[in-house]
Amino acid sequence: MVTITELVHKQVGDHRVGLMFEDRTWTHHEVARAAAARAALVADRLPAGAAPHVGVLLDNVPEFPMWLEGIALAGGTLVGVNSTRRGAELARDITHADCSFVVTERAHLPLLDGLDLGIPKERLLVVDDPEYDGILAPYADADLPADDVTPDTRLLIVFTSGSTGAPKGVICSQGRLAGAGSVLTEQFGFDRDSVNYICMPMFHGNALMANWSPALRAGGAVALRRKFSASGFLEDVRKFQATYFTYVGRAVSYILATPEQPDDAGNPLRAGFGTEAGTVDMLRFERRFGVKLTEGYGSSEGGMNVNWRPGTPDRAVGPCPENAALLDPETGKECPRAVFDASGRLLNGDEAIGELVNLGRNGFEGYWRNDDANAARTRDGQYWTGDHFYRDDADYLYFAARADDKLRVDSENLSVVTIESILSRFDPIEAVVVYGVPDPVSGDQVMAAVQLRPGSTFDPAEFGAFLGAQSDLGTKMAPRFVRVTERIPVTATSKVNKVGLRREGFRTGDPVWWTPERGAAYRPFDAAARDALLGVYAAHGRAGELDL
Repeated sequence: MVTITELVHKQVGDHRVGLMFEDRTWTHHEVARAAAARAALVADRLPAGAAPHVGVLLDNVPEFPMWLEGIALAGGTLVGVNSTRRGAELARDITHADCSFVVTERAHLPLLDGLDLGIPKERLLVVDDPEYDGILAPYADADLPADDVTPDTRLLIVFTSGSTGAPKGVICSQGRLAGAGSVLTEQFGFDRDSVNYICMPMFHGNALMANWSPALRAGGAVALRRKFSASGFLEDVRKFQATYFTYVGRAVSYILATPEQPDDAGNPLRAGFGTEAGTVDMLRFERRFGVKLTEGYGSSEGGMNVNWRPGTPDRAVGPCPENAALLDPETGKECPRAVFDASGRLLNGDEAIGELVNLGRNGFEGYWRNDDANAARTRDGQYWTGDHFYRDDADYLYFAARADDKLRVDSENLSVVTIESILSRFDPIEAVVVYGVPDPVSGDQVMAAVQLRPGSTFDPAEFGAFLGAQSDLGTKMAPRFVRVTERIPVTATSKVNKVGLRREGFRTGDPVWWTPERGAAYRPFDAAARDALLGVYAAHGRAGELDL
């Protein structure tokens, strides 16, 4: 099995452009030499007996891949530090991962002010500080260390989003990261002429595993964007002649929200790969930019991947892998196949929607110092993904919901993805997110947050008529609450901040429309309606559920 260190060694002597950022370029050889210098610095300053764990708190700047490759050469571990974390939570991430060094930039220094990280000044490296070049100078001619790491050498600790409790540190070895690059290189046909555009944050698994790693594996170039910009996307693609990009969450929606131009399809892109774009936006993107997007399912944990294949039906993620099953998380029994009506509506969601479980070997390498989370993820020797799907008779999987985002309305499991797909057909809606809020008695009620197209308004009567005309909208799928927001909130990785949306629920400053009973007309959810409804929650002992 190939390692990242081996791939870095192969860059030596390759004088083609390998890295692009703004108006600068570096050859593959220059990047490898820069990595060797950083590996030598770590080896020289590492305290005796300390683990070579390096916290990297950077935007997508050239120092990030240089340090990533340098840490690989040193046999160390890069800890991706999320720049949206603050205070004690940020300090916890760095100290929990046993970081001996922190690499950052001046823009992020205020985040570290006053935090007790246990790291002396000489091991806090600021890449755009005037002293930084002098710190690196003694190591400029360092040779690449001998390639003596193994595929199971730990390379990454990547933190989960932390939607429930403290984020978990996902462990990724050199072999697994290189293997991810190999799989995608084969799937998309990357070669030495490919240019992978990285606009998703590199502290996240998407950018590292689905974009940077395949570029290194194929010997192609990477082009970096400091932070994702919808308005700058197409300009960057043309400037760097990018052939591939990855996305997560709402990134595609934001690109589609930019003003359309007649020459949008005139670009060098050949493919885009990601998750959670939604069927409607995927089709809109292909029509507008002439590029087909491919959705895949996989987690940073590496325990399960579902890859799209030719013949995969619309809305499906891909064929169910061997040694995988959909299990009821409470009983452990396998779920029956999905039953659809003539319009494609799922009729037996209560039975068919189950958690995707890998019954055989998997690539999960554990969470850093979190035995409880490891045990929950690998029950009975099986890998439980925490994500829910349903499966058709041809063995294709359809994503339903994250484990902490599933909906159960009147004792029936519903797919938030299906409901979002239906609501997105309503022309005034630019983006929509569906999530559950507690029912006053039991289970959930459906709530939707909608972001309208510029110049559009929300007409409750028109929306109600639209819902009534959708043949594939189940009787329990219509939103009880509709929140009209200027912009749907997202995390640093462009994923929708559903945790925040659920916690706010209908207690928000944004306009909310609601229907007090199924089939009734939508009306403003004013203070009187809110107070009356909160009284119902209290009467049933469910008021505390709203704060979970």
